[in-house]
Amino acid sequence: MRVLNATKLLIVVSALSIGACSLAPALKIPEVPVAQNYKETAPWMPARPADELSRGPWWELFGDSQLNDLEQRLTTNNPDLAAAIARNKQAQAYSDQLRSGLFPTLTGTGSAQRNRQSDRRPLRGTTSDSEYSVYTIGVQADYELDLWQRVGNQVAAGKASAEAAQADLESVRLSLQAQLTENYVILRGLDKQIQLLKDTVTANQKSLDLTKARHDGGIVPGLDVARAQTQHDSAQSQVEQASAQRALSEHAIAVLVGASVSEFSIPVAVAEMPVPEIPLGVPSSLLQRRPDIAAAQRRVAADNASIGVARAAFFPSLTLSGLIGFQSTTPGNWIAAPNTFWSIGPSLLVNLFDAGKRKSQVKQAEAALDESGAKYRSVVLTAFQQVEDNLALLNHYRLAAESQESASAAAQKSLDFAISRYRAGAASYLEVATSQALALQTQRDLLDLNTRQLRASVQLIRALGGGWSES
Repeated sequence: MRVLNATKLLIVVSALSIGACSLAPALKIPEVPVAQNYKETAPWMPARPADELSRGPWWELFGDSQLNDLEQRLTTNNPDLAAAIARNKQAQAYSDQLRSGLFPTLTGTGSAQRNRQSDRRPLRGTTSDSEYSVYTIGVQADYELDLWQRVGNQVAAGKASAEAAQADLESVRLSLQAQLTENYVILRGLDKQIQLLKDTVTANQKSLDLTKARHDGGIVPGLDVARAQTQHDSAQSQVEQASAQRALSEHAIAVLVGASVSEFSIPVAVAEMPVPEIPLGVPSSLLQRRPDIAAAQRRVAADNASIGVARAAFFPSLTLSGLIGFQSTTPGNWIAAPNTFWSIGPSLLVNLFDAGKRKSQVKQAEAALDESGAKYRSVVLTAFQQVEDNLALLNHYRLAAESQESASAAAQKSLDFAISRYRAGAASYLEVATSQALALQTQRDLLDLNTRQLRASVQLIRALGGGWSES
């Protein structure tokens, strides 16, 4: 009869648990204005990417095998990425801890005690022994009936937080990949600058030798030699300055790939790197592409579920417990049917007075939701800004490079004319020096614009959320 009553009790509380209701508000992601198209116009490729599509290896668009190898080393050895992976594992493990609350806990107990009771213990029987032993072994099960979805909302919040941590990991990975690619682009741009400057030093040396010979022959004054020497030494100084900048870029790359700066080097290369064609998609697709937006959105969901946890504290907590085992006063043959004991039943816990603590916790949870909502809007607006910024840079740098290329060609013609006139004695070396400085500056500006275009393309890919799939 007692077992039947316990069964009925279990059925009742199980039914109550099934009918549990969540006290969390309906999830509402904050609205952010989204344009139909991007503001900047250029011949970009159309695309419709989504959050689940592969994000790499997008750097292969730059067509550089050295860069591909470095990106692989970054994935394997970068300490910041390793730390981000560890943080993500912590978040996943914590989510699993919370999920365990959905299931009963089972605990095994065992004890062997020697006791002495007071001779003056109230209601002590006259035949009771003063000293006695107690041997106990049993199993206890506890299960919280989640009537108000307190545990369920904790699990939901933990799951959303774990998903946010996964998105954070993707953000770190993408950021490091973009840093490495941008540093590599800068380094290759400096390689071209250094090569240009070395060629200029060689050309200036020839001009200096010619000027010295003409001066020794009494054809030109010493002023021309001084100007030629100035041009030569200035170009040599610029070689060293550019080499210093290259060294810093190389050091930054070494740290990113987890290598010792003192033992790391990248061979010089001056091959052209193409500016890749980048599929944009529509602005609304950015909301699914960017891992930082995904992380911000999932934190809104986590804070929303946390409100349900805080509200559930106003209602009773109902736990079903059961205990079964064996108990005896003698150590021998005590695991037997007559020594069996058991208990089963619910326990109810109600907080009657807390001086406003629970109400404050609800307000705190609601304020946290407001904060995460505001951060989500900020992340989205910043994402659109970053895309538009880099679209503007790419578009205007492209047009500027076309004009700069024309200017560089014209400056080279001017230098050729000046050298011809100087050799014919129709011009002073000042005209040559001026033309040399202008030609060098226009060529360096053109190389700099090409590097800026490549850097802007890297940052645009990062702003779009990484790689994509043409399908």
